[in-house]
Amino acid sequence: MIEITDVNKSFGKLKVLNRVSLSFKEGECVALIGPNGCGKTTLIKSILGMVIPTNGEIKVKGQLVSEDYQYRKQIGYMPQIGRYPDNMTIGQIIFMIKELRKSSQRLDEDLLQQFCLTEMFDKPMRTLSGGTTQKVSATLAFLFNPDILILDEPTAGLDPLASEILKEKIQTEKQKGKLILITSHLLSELDDLITHLVFMQDGNVKFHKPVSALKEETGEDKISKAIAKLLRNNMYEPRY
Repeated sequence: MIEITDVNKSFGKLKVLNRVSLSFKEGECVALIGPNGCGKTTLIKSILGMVIPTNGEIKVKGQLVSEDYQYRKQIGYMPQIGRYPDNMTIGQIIFMIKELRKSSQRLDEDLLQQFCLTEMFDKPMRTLSGGTTQKVSATLAFLFNPDILILDEPTAGLDPLASEILKEKIQTEKQKGKLILITSHLLSELDDLITHLVFMQDGNVKFHKPVSALKEETGEDKISKAIAKLLRNNMYEPRY
């Protein structure tokens, strides 16, 4: 569903992505991890068309992202920190996005109901806690029933119940054959979700492998422990 080939990105003299090549398929739930500044966010923004690579190419369902912005309609994006007009209410934000998209597909309002956001439609965005804002972002990401979901630190700021609701939703969508990309520092929360893991460092992909292979290689049954074991063995030394 997503093919990334020899992608480089530099900001001035700073090289943020270095010949990144990755392939993600339907039904996969991929965790994109690495130390701060490793290039995760730049890679995600490149897939979304928010950052233009210096060279290389990215295809979504065979379509070059540089040729037609319409591919974005197939992607649901949940940013780590959602920013919305302060004076608008939850209801107005959701209505506005629906009007902008004018999607003919059946809307997925599952999270809208499970997070009880309809009961808060009149609340201005400026009055919301960080967790409630995250609920709005999650709802919008899933709302248009996209084939691809990109979730940046999705459980950050959510209370335990909301976090569990979101993880169950991710699991449900994965079982439908959707591709899900997740960035997260909370590896302990991903064990039951992800099928593959990408580790980045200094703009380079250090490895991209199935979780089953990672666990077999390290002899650990938890992703967080497997990654920690690799780091302790200095196989992939992080630079902060």
